[in-house]
Amino acid sequence: MATRGSALARAQTGHVAAAITEATGIEIEIVIITSEGDRSTESLASLGGTGVFASALREALVAGECDLIVHSLKDLPTEPYPGLVIGAVPEREDARDALCSRDGLTLDELPQGARVGTGSPRRVAQLLALRPDLEVVDIRGNVDTRLGKVASGELDAVVLAAAGLTRLGRLDAASELFALDLWPTAPGQGALAIETREGDSIPELLSIEHQPTRTAVLAERSVLSALEAGCAAPVGATATVSGDELRLSATVYQADGAAELGCERAAALFGDDHLVAELLGQAVATQLLEDGAAELAAVGPLGGLDASSDTGSFDPEAGR
Repeated sequence: MATRGSALARAQTGHVAAAITEATGIEIEIVIITSEGDRSTESLASLGGTGVFASALREALVAGECDLIVHSLKDLPTEPYPGLVIGAVPEREDARDALCSRDGLTLDELPQGARVGTGSPRRVAQLLALRPDLEVVDIRGNVDTRLGKVASGELDAVVLAAAGLTRLGRLDAASELFALDLWPTAPGQGALAIETREGDSIPELLSIEHQPTRTAVLAERSVLSALEAGCAAPVGATATVSGDELRLSATVYQADGAAELGCERAAALFGDDHLVAELLGQAVATQLLEDGAAELAAVGPLGGLDASSDTGSFDPEAGR
């Protein structure tokens, strides 16, 4: 099983490996792969978005250097990769974003003009929508690096994914967790994807598959795909499965946070959950586009919908 070498990537891969071993008794060997995104200090937008983190792992899988790879699902491009399939989607961790601030301050309590760090255009738009006075600072680095900028006083706060903090045992650093109905997160945030070669039979993956999670994240990613949203698109989506109902909401933000468009719909799950999820995501995206989402998201300094890119956020270390 291959993974990137960051502490967060190793932690989540170790969790998956341990779950498979516990369920099946089979020991999993973990292989570390270094990607171009890990080596470069350039902005992720200039490197081509989070696909740069997935590509090295996928190349290793195709080459037979490993049998499984673990991705944060939000970092996985929506376009299929030739010869590979998602073999399992484990149960999702908390999908919310977390504010990690000095002195435990909430977003409302941060002082006028506070400096808040994030590498995600979606989070930039959401922060400015609620607090236009903030100075939002573009940052990169792993979770510890980002939290260190708050501890040192360089920043007043950072926004990270609750899932990543939880998997690293650092959720105590969060001063506030943002409710998903007010602050939707990146499609697939909090979920993992185990990718395999097409045609490989790995029955052990059945032990960690969580169908409701797969259905929900498929709906969210279907919105992203139908919008043809690129790595600079401020798009949030939240899907939930309750009984035989799938509910999906999505929001497209103007990059400066001054405006937003949202859509929410539900559908009955009648057997082919994957088809329902895809169609529901397409319906939500169609409504957003009819309401002017493409024009809205193209406004502002960060740009917006970009059909040339294939992933919906570029904050890989903080967006797990």
